[in-house]
Amino acid sequence: MNTAASFDRIALIGFGLIGGSIARAARAQGLAKEIVTTARSEKTRARVMELGIVDRVVETNAEAVRDADLVILCIPVGACGPVAAEIAPHLKRGAIVSDVGSVKAAIVKDMAPHLPASAHFVPAHPVAGTENSGPDSGFAELFINRWCILTPPEGTAPEAVEKLRAFWAAIGAKVEIMTPEHHDMVLAITSHLPHLIAYTIVGTADELEGVTQSEVLKFSAGGFRDFTRIAASDPTMWRDVFLTNKDAVLEMLGTFNEDLSKLTRAIRRGDGEALFDHFARTRAIRRGIVEIGQDSAAADFGRPHEQLTKKS
Repeated sequence: MNTAASFDRIALIGFGLIGGSIARAARAQGLAKEIVTTARSEKTRARVMELGIVDRVVETNAEAVRDADLVILCIPVGACGPVAAEIAPHLKRGAIVSDVGSVKAAIVKDMAPHLPASAHFVPAHPVAGTENSGPDSGFAELFINRWCILTPPEGTAPEAVEKLRAFWAAIGAKVEIMTPEHHDMVLAITSHLPHLIAYTIVGTADELEGVTQSEVLKFSAGGFRDFTRIAASDPTMWRDVFLTNKDAVLEMLGTFNEDLSKLTRAIRRGDGEALFDHFARTRAIRRGIVEIGQDSAAADFGRPHEQLTKKS
């Protein structure tokens, strides 16, 4: 067992893609003596028990966090504040409390006031995922060579931050630390705006009167298929993301609309040089992403388990 990254008891509140992947990866790497989880629905809890991934499945959040050294909220951003208030009286002294939400300033604002001073609050965002959800969707290799961003509030104990950093590194992630506000601005352009565009494009295709839905499905080119994959993401999670990070998203959306207007004018005027220059610049960005290893043919799916074993 990697003692620097391990915990006696890990509590996971919520057990979908991310929670299930954390449980599988922590189990595979021997990072917890016991993993306890709960989920909102009785059906999900029953399925987790059937899968046998964790040591215990309990009915309430309060019961799940009792005596846990690490508590991770794997639930939509909008639910984190109320759950923090619910679990606060039951947290073990010295416990590390974290989350997996893709918005961080709102998480700090909503959770921190409820948590006791005796607990260490270290918000986190594993930048990894698929369009699938539910307890069966997780896999241990999800976080390999993906970034996990930690956004500890000012004054957080360094040893707690390091302990959580070591945990994420042990399950394959590369870890970065930044402020919640900077995180939200970065993710607004790299994740949130692309999802908003994907939802819009797929919705537009669905509403076209001159093209039937069967034609949209039948003649989907690679680009549109990629958009449908993104647009198939959990609607509850993404509703909360846009509502809680609206300022950063709106700022990026304004910039995007300005750039879209420039391209619209270039097309209208037949300005091939402007279009070519723009496409050449964006092509270079894509090549840069590939060169630094941030993409592969497998994307977030199916990375060999051997990579996790070698990394650790």
